[in-house]
Amino acid sequence: MNDTKSALKHLLPQSIQPPLAAYSHGVAVAADCEMIFCSGQLGISSDGEISPDVAEQAERCFDNIRVILAEGGMSLADVVRINAFVTDRAYMKPYMSVRDRLFPDPAPASTLMIVSGFTREEFKVEIEVVAARSRMTHD
Repeated sequence: MNDTKSALKHLLPQSIQPPLAAYSHGVAVAADCEMIFCSGQLGISSDGEISPDVAEQAERCFDNIRVILAEGGMSLADVVRINAFVTDRAYMKPYMSVRDRLFPDPAPASTLMIVSGFTREEFKVEIEVVAARSRMTHD
């Protein structure tokens, strides 16, 4: 495999219900890929600022993820799996609008859960990702 696109296969079987939003049911990653497993990121800036706005927190989560992935030589384009957590059903749409803008087709596999809370009450969203890319793309 000589590029990331051929190292990944987005799985959207026609025999089951299509995804209910912009995500793939699964993503197969070739064995020769390197992977980054990113811990859950909260919507906090490097100076400790936390916006009360859910969409802004989601943006900050993805900004933090961008920095982590860049440290490992990857970008949001290499994300194959997103796990996101929000503390209220009303926060789903603002989060999803940010996610959908950042991850056009083919979208990564994704899960969104409503949870009772995080370590600090002001946090409304947490996002973790898995990224993968063919070793051949940067050898």
